[in-house]
Amino acid sequence: MERDRSIISQVNSNLFFIVVALTTLAFFKLIAPFLLTCFWAAVLAIIFFNVYRRYRIQLRGNDSLAAAITTLIVVLFVIVPIGLLGIALVNQIITFYGSIEAGTISPNMIFDYIDSNHPRLVVWLSDVGISLTELRESLNTAVTEAGQYAANWAIGFGGSLLNTFIQFTLVIYLLYFFLVDGWKIERALVNTIPMGDIRERVLFRRFAQVARATLKGTLIVAFVQGAIGGVLFAVLGIPAALLWAVAMMLLALLPVGGSAIVWVPAAIIMFIQGHVASGIIIVVVGTLIIGLVDNLLRPLLVGRDTQMPDYVVLISTLGGIAMFGLSGFVIGPTVAALFITVWEMMGRDYGGRVR
Repeated sequence: MERDRSIISQVNSNLFFIVVALTTLAFFKLIAPFLLTCFWAAVLAIIFFNVYRRYRIQLRGNDSLAAAITTLIVVLFVIVPIGLLGIALVNQIITFYGSIEAGTISPNMIFDYIDSNHPRLVVWLSDVGISLTELRESLNTAVTEAGQYAANWAIGFGGSLLNTFIQFTLVIYLLYFFLVDGWKIERALVNTIPMGDIRERVLFRRFAQVARATLKGTLIVAFVQGAIGGVLFAVLGIPAALLWAVAMMLLALLPVGGSAIVWVPAAIIMFIQGHVASGIIIVVVGTLIIGLVDNLLRPLLVGRDTQMPDYVVLISTLGGIAMFGLSGFVIGPTVAALFITVWEMMGRDYGGRVR
């Protein structure tokens, strides 16, 4: 009789966990289109939690008002600037592509300058098997395809303003409730997940630590580098300075290469065109200022808090971007940090045991 009860109890438990797994999978499939939205709302809640806590103390424990003020700060200083930057970027992409189509800006200006001013270089390139004509065709094709892609993206972005607005609104909505109920959600998960409360709290703390370090550190570095590069390009009269500034910001999210992928070719073009002073200025500013920002701030703001080797940060960032798009520069290192943490836990709790 006792054995039968034990078997029935085991069957009931197994069936229950199967139901839990199926309903959980169904729920996540249901909200799959909004998972990244939930992720960004959670990350913003982590980033601005100290702001919320200070207002909560000043307002004597008024959670709702403190969360509302913090959410308003996020909207004014994060969401609105991103939206304005996106609109300005779209306009500049369309204008820049129109200039290329009209012939005002020609990618062949480099080859035209080489043909006119450096005939010996043309001969030397021909001797080593490099044809300027083929290079012209390849460059024209690449520029045309890149311009069409950028223009289509800009038009698509403008056409999907409603969807973008809905996503941002949902982020703001979730941010408010994550601030108000964050502790309750964490406690509920810790009390529910059967993995040990200490391990769960360590993982939550590690997630918050890496997400905060990656987002704050990487974005600060990217913004500073892009801003310096954009101002530099604008001062030197390089067309579409805002477009190149944003390109440098996005490329600065990568741990390797970064904004140099933009300013190094720009310097080379300046030298080829005979603008030696402008080329020297770009090289000096890019190496001593933009490069110094990356070398000083990134290890200080990112590497120290993530507590991961640089090569792990690199491959996890690239893998995250490949899998999740732009959001991957946060998701990738966060997943890598959780991976390292759970393996450290397993090694500490179970490693070296002799059965």
